[in-house]
Amino acid sequence: MQGIDHIVIAVRDLATASDDYARLGFTVTPGGEHTGGATHNALIPFADGAYFELIAFKEPDRPQEHKWWARFAKGEGTVDFALLSESVDFEGDRLKQAGIEIDGPHDGGRLRPDGQRIAWRNLSLAATGAPLPFIIEDVTTRDLRVATGAATEHKLGVTGVAGLILLVGDLDRAASPYQILLDTPGESSKSPIEGVRRARRFRFGSQWIELAEADPSAAERQRHIQERGAGPYEIILAGAGANAEQLPLDLTHGARIRFDGVEPAER
Repeated sequence: MQGIDHIVIAVRDLATASDDYARLGFTVTPGGEHTGGATHNALIPFADGAYFELIAFKEPDRPQEHKWWARFAKGEGTVDFALLSESVDFEGDRLKQAGIEIDGPHDGGRLRPDGQRIAWRNLSLAATGAPLPFIIEDVTTRDLRVATGAATEHKLGVTGVAGLILLVGDLDRAASPYQILLDTPGESSKSPIEGVRRARRFRFGSQWIELAEADPSAAERQRHIQERGAGPYEIILAGAGANAEQLPLDLTHGARIRFDGVEPAER
């Protein structure tokens, strides 16, 4: 497993969201239309290789058989994330033997605005009580899927994704699959989010994933899980100035984003 490949942010209108992220100081690169035509996207690549995927449904008011539809229907925001692998076949065999449910690998693709077709394979994962990512492997070269060079330079000074916090209902149940997935036991941590009873952080490479168990008395956190399900809750970016503030939810279209070393405000 090579790290966080990308974080998926579902938005209602792609053009509006792209403009808003550009206003915040991100360099936004048009992505194109996915195979099947139901969704299209724009990318915000970072120097560390990770990126944000802004994704929108072409028909946002029509219920659809899509893995992200139910979460998007509750409102814009972060809906999923992917880990990068050199072989989804290898990972699938390894995880299946360890008791994690797999679906795939499946073929995926996108047609870029310049006419370039790109392809990948992805593997969906499932385990009781654990909001797991999907795993992606490039078929065409990764630089065709994710822009490099000037596209990774941002006025905000962001260089990459430091970590991702997942809100969960039961830390013990959620942690076990992550220990298998990331091949590390993780470590107890003090979550920067208020209303969290316990947290466990899994470090791999220069990044980390933290599972944060919502306190039963924290009504806002419990409501979030009830309405949107356990899963990605807050993104922490690296490389910004120490005084950078958390980004406003109206311009991030519901994605909670702050910077490494900056404590979140109460919200």
